Amino acid sequence: MKRIVHKHPLAIRWFHWINFPVLFVMIWSGLLIYWAYDPYKITIGGYTLLSFFPDGFYKFLNVPRRLAEGMAWHWVFMWVFMLNGLAYVIYTFASGEWRHLVPDRRSFREAIQVTLYDLGLRKTQPPFIKYNGAQKIAYFAIMLMGVGSVLTGFAIYKPTQFSWLTRLLGGYEAARLEHFVLTVGYVLFFFVHIGQVIRAGWRNFQSMVTGFEVVETVAPAKKQAMPEPPITPVLPTPQPNGTQPVGPSEPLLTPKPSLS
Repeated sequence: MKRIVHKHPLAIRWFHWINFPVLFVMIWSGLLIYWAYDPYKITIGGYTLLSFFPDGFYKFLNVPRRLAEGMAWHWVFMWVFMLNGLAYVIYTFASGEWRHLVPDRRSFREAIQVTLYDLGLRKTQPPFIKYNGAQKIAYFAIMLMGVGSVLTGFAIYKPTQFSWLTRLLGGYEAARLEHFVLTVGYVLFFFVHIGQVIRAGWRNFQSMVTGFEVVETVAPAKKQAMPEPPITPVLPTPQPNGTQPVGPSEPLLTPKPSLS
């Protein structure tokens, strides 16, 4: 048995699909900016063990050194990213959708159960709800990461004008590292998110386009009439004094005395 469930409001779908290409441009332009500056390195005694990212990474993606162009794209789309995120947060709290996103005490236990089920270590499928515990934690974390990206972005773009913010974040180098770590977090979330969408199937993807999802439901079993218990006959019990046996509904007869 199938039924149609309304899952995502129109505004949520708009925010989602606007943010997808915007975040892609932000990461691409961020790579242009990043490569124009010395990459982060893990060094021991002046010897570089690992650099983020090696030159071969940029050559493979055909990303040239275009600092000015990268900053221009990054700055323009930063406003779109920030305004879209702000509108999303306002709508989420105004419409009550935040109740489906903000994790509670049960969310962490549910997240463990969902993870074990996805890894094939748990056979019982989690119940069908709009967002399970793992999704709540992930989506709420993305919201906080968006705020962090805006703050660290201003701190490294205008370190003099926003010197108080730069100091609050630990200095210019610390803010730049935090901005980079958040970007890596977006990329990891993207791959996990796409993998989960593919795993969930077409219906789940369709719900983010149309707002509705077709779900399977189990029809309730019909109640069967309980059979009446069989009637067991009760046989009379013989009495030891030779009187007439007494049945279950027959009164006890006592002999009357003779008048003669």
